[in-house]
Amino acid sequence: MQYDRQRPLVLIAEDDADDRLLAEEAFRVSQIDCDIRFVADGEQLLAYLRGESEFSDRTQYPFPRVVLLDLNMPRKDGREALAEMRADPNLSGLPVMVLTTSRAQEDRSRVVQLGACDFATKPTRFDELVGIVRRLQHWCSHAPAPVGARP
Repeated sequence: MQYDRQRPLVLIAEDDADDRLLAEEAFRVSQIDCDIRFVADGEQLLAYLRGESEFSDRTQYPFPRVVLLDLNMPRKDGREALAEMRADPNLSGLPVMVLTTSRAQEDRSRVVQLGACDFATKPTRFDELVGIVRRLQHWCSHAPAPVGARP
């Protein structure tokens, strides 16, 4: 897939194939002017953001404007990945919105403490998912990529 450098990128860390399809459709319906890419877990997310291994070609894998992060993923969950991002000076300023099935107040508190810019529980209705996706418009339109992480 060729990336349009004129459009901001939203990187979505989501391991569930059905949730990926719903997210793609929600982005299409929301008409936000951005491209989306997916990674399946926290390990892939960090490798992508750091431009490591298969993600080293920034022409093919450009740095995102914002990350949409699931908390419950294999290998490295979203909590661990977010903590590593905030500890990395090149990634610490990257906006992260958490979208998860978790309704636990402790999860919300923890990710806010770690610096997530937004937190939403995965809705049961598609129109609510579209509304959540539209909340990303601000970061797609205004937030620059962190200086140390630009390609």
